[in-house]
Amino acid sequence: MDSMVEERETTAQEPAPEVDITEGAEEDDRIAELMKLADENQQRYLRAQADFDNFRRRTAKEREELAQYASMKLLGQLLPVVDNFGRAIEAAKAGGDGESFSKGVDMIFRQLEGVLDAEGLKPMDVVGQPFNPEFHQAIMQVESDEYEEGIVVEEVQKGFMLKDKVLRPAMVKVSG
Repeated sequence: MDSMVEERETTAQEPAPEVDITEGAEEDDRIAELMKLADENQQRYLRAQADFDNFRRRTAKEREELAQYASMKLLGQLLPVVDNFGRAIEAAKAGGDGESFSKGVDMIFRQLEGVLDAEGLKPMDVVGQPFNPEFHQAIMQVESDEYEEGIVVEEVQKGFMLKDKVLRPAMVKVSG
């Protein structure tokens, strides 16, 4: 036990370590600097989050408007066709001759085809082609000496492609 007392005494007699006051102040400054940086980063994060929320709302609104008015351009292009049909009907009621009426309707039809073609609508060419359920809707199978089995022999209703997708499959008769 004496050795423990001596040890305590020796420990008690040793001078206390010197504390550098500037070291504590530097740590406090560093902590304050890091807190300020963390605060700035938090504010930057909140601003970025708010900007993103605004962007998301704005794009959702734009998408909604686009869907609502997507057909506006096409309808604008179709208005002259509608006007010409109206004029043709008025001319027919006024007693115009049948041949000029027929030519007028033919011109209007070509005008309409031009508008649809400019939008990417193309009629399918199906007669003589092998039957393909992705492009054709078979409504009847017929015997044919002219075509092999599984070939489209007649188009009952025209099919259309919009750019590279089938808008409406062609109704066809297929050789059996």
